[in-house]
Amino acid sequence: MASSTTSGGDYRGKSHQVPVQLYDGHPTYSCAKCSAVIALQDELISKAFSGRDGRGFLMQSAVNVKLGKREDRLSCSTGVHTVADAFCVGCDERIGWYYHKAADPSQKYKESKYLLEREKIVKENNWTLDE
Repeated sequence: MASSTTSGGDYRGKSHQVPVQLYDGHPTYSCAKCSAVIALQDELISKAFSGRDGRGFLMQSAVNVKLGKREDRLSCSTGVHTVADAFCVGCDERIGWYYHKAADPSQKYKESKYLLEREKIVKENNWTLDE
């Protein structure tokens, strides 16, 4: 599966990019602000996460996102993680973050995965009606 993510560096302040990855006919999650496809629904690992502004979804991968600067963040319940905010390439909306590294061995399963904020994405089902 192709991905249009970047692996580091703070991109903000640069011009918007046109979303490049599409999944015609597949159920997806899209940016709530600009409708750019962000992830296949099949990439969902768990809905039992918390984001900054409410519920969050742990995803195996994401597309049409750019990563901000890496930083260490402390969570009261899960310890220190090295993360980078994830931004939609279509509108620069912060839609969640990417887990680079987890200090606690019990949290290593999050590494190289995305936390997408539920309020920032929309579920697209791509159903077709029989005529």
